[in-house]
Amino acid sequence: MDTFDGFSLTWHGNCLVVVPASTVESISWDVIDQAADIVLAPIRSAEVPMVVFDLTGVRYFGSVFLALLLRCHKNVKAVGGELVLCGPSEMARELLEITQLDTIWAIYDTRDEALSALQTF
Repeated sequence: MDTFDGFSLTWHGNCLVVVPASTVESISWDVIDQAADIVLAPIRSAEVPMVVFDLTGVRYFGSVFLALLLRCHKNVKAVGGELVLCGPSEMARELLEITQLDTIWAIYDTRDEALSALQTF
């Protein structure tokens, strides 16, 4: 497991689990490229990346984190992979519904459910 600037990245078989620290709630635009590079590096090395963003430690997030999720989604989909979310708080889930991003990503209650779902791809 590697931990970089607010993100923990762990491989579970062929699935990358990205766990943002609660500080992602205040991530700013000036560090978005650095954060994207940290998360995207292992995704780019996978032939068909399967990615779980585990949001259990995050109460809420804003447009900067949504932009990071969308950038990761674009990179994963471009090579035939899949990105899913798990464990969003009620507030985060509401934001995803309001922005209709819940129609882009499958959202699971637990990491185990998300990992199981990715095994079917």
